[in-house]
Amino acid sequence: MDAGQGRQWIKPLAGYGVATLLAAALGNVFTIRSVRTPWYETLRKPGFNPPRWLFGPVWGVLYVAMTVAATLSHRKQAPGSAPASRLFGAQLALNAGWSGLFFGLRSPFAAMVEIYALLAAILAWLRAASRVDPRTRWLILPYAAWVAFAAVLNTSIWWKNR
Repeated sequence: MDAGQGRQWIKPLAGYGVATLLAAALGNVFTIRSVRTPWYETLRKPGFNPPRWLFGPVWGVLYVAMTVAATLSHRKQAPGSAPASRLFGAQLALNAGWSGLFFGLRSPFAAMVEIYALLAAILAWLRAASRVDPRTRWLILPYAAWVAFAAVLNTSIWWKNR
């Protein structure tokens, strides 16, 4: 890769990276404020609820993979055609919104409805991005799997606390 090609990666990578960091930070505002409150601590959770310390490292890796996948699919798109980029933005907004619903509004039901919309948006993004660059599939699939697990977890928490 020559210097010109290297520079072509910097702008989209930085843009998607900043967008991802902002979404993560917004979600963390709600999560950090609520995760140690009596409300969250007293929720009945299923036996498969992961330990709290696991979420940070998993999400860190997934956010990096999402950024790289968005950058790869963005760089290969034809000018003026950005369905994968739009779907990345949609799923990122839903991702940040989940924390606001679950932790901010303390509504496992609203969060459950939203997380299934998030999963659908991720799968649509996966389909669009992998058409543009097949390598993105391997970066987005772990994210889709984690959110599918989180959807089951969210549903279980809602069910146990309705």
